[in-house]
Amino acid sequence: MPTILIVDDTAANLEILSELLSPEHVVRAVRSGERALRAAQSTPRPDLILLDIMMPEMDGYEVLRRLKTEPATADIPVIFVTALDTVANEMQGLELGAVDYVAKPIRPAILMARVRTHLELAALRRQLRERDVQLEFEIGRRRAESRLAQDVGIRALAHLAEIRDPGVTGHLRRIPSYLRSLAVPLRSHPRFSGFLSDDNLNTLVRSSTLYDIGKVGVPDRILLKPGKLDPAEWEITKAHTRLGRDAIEMAEMEDERSPGFLNMAKDVALHHHERWDGSGYPDGLAEDEIPISARMMALADVFDALISDRVYKAASSFAEGVDIVRDGRGSQFDPAVVDAFLDQLDDFAAIASRRHPGHAASNDLLTH
Repeated sequence: MPTILIVDDTAANLEILSELLSPEHVVRAVRSGERALRAAQSTPRPDLILLDIMMPEMDGYEVLRRLKTEPATADIPVIFVTALDTVANEMQGLELGAVDYVAKPIRPAILMARVRTHLELAALRRQLRERDVQLEFEIGRRRAESRLAQDVGIRALAHLAEIRDPGVTGHLRRIPSYLRSLAVPLRSHPRFSGFLSDDNLNTLVRSSTLYDIGKVGVPDRILLKPGKLDPAEWEITKAHTRLGRDAIEMAEMEDERSPGFLNMAKDVALHHHERWDGSGYPDGLAEDEIPISARMMALADVFDALISDRVYKAASSFAEGVDIVRDGRGSQFDPAVVDAFLDQLDDFAAIASRRHPGHAASNDLLTH
């Protein structure tokens, strides 16, 4: 049965209301505002409160104000039952949040009808809240499933490039770690701090899986060629940046619900071979024209390629890779990103050691 809390400083009024309500409800009666506040907080909480206004020490208006400020009691419906029957009194009570206003002397049939109505409304509100919670849970579950499916699909697609080129095994697993490491000092840099929020960094890390997806469109005879590429082959290889951007863009257009990280994925796929001095490809962007995400990816990609064996070159040692990146400061790479790299060398060494125990020297730069 529903629980009703009756609050009135007159014992006779409490007795009358209790007798009227008790056959169909669990009735709790108190004679002061302070006791009403304690009773409203106790378990089980009342489903409805019948509240007098004129009481000593704390009147009904103040009781209602305090009930509404507490999350545990704010949603309990309150009906004022009072001898104050002016329009001003009723307006004040309703403005404070009372759901109804019944004037004394009460008419039992009217009071019972009001009580039933507001108990039913309260029950409906509870059901709606419960359904909202269930709906939010279901939406969250489906989003998680959708995110998992997207991630699996993205990883599967991205790993096609690794499968075609045995020399890049593990590359896509190391790149996110390099990016997170670079972000540590860059977050305090004035040119990067606004970009490297937690959300943006997570988006960059997630989108990094797709940065080289365009290489799926480069023929094996070029991608796996052990020697130097001729000019025509080099132009085909450079086209992988636009191929990657276009592939992501097509996926984005086919699904209106496509996640926001695809915008960053397009930037990274298209511009990770741009150079700080403007001599890179495909658009010859320079300095801050290059998206921050692509500037960070450029260093992470090149460094890992330098210390890895590829079909067209032997791996450089870690120290040689560091020297080459340092020499590219201000020409190939954003100086601030290089400084962050040098600040995080121990971290980069730990990440690299998961795959590279040590390699022979090589003077070759990344050419593919």
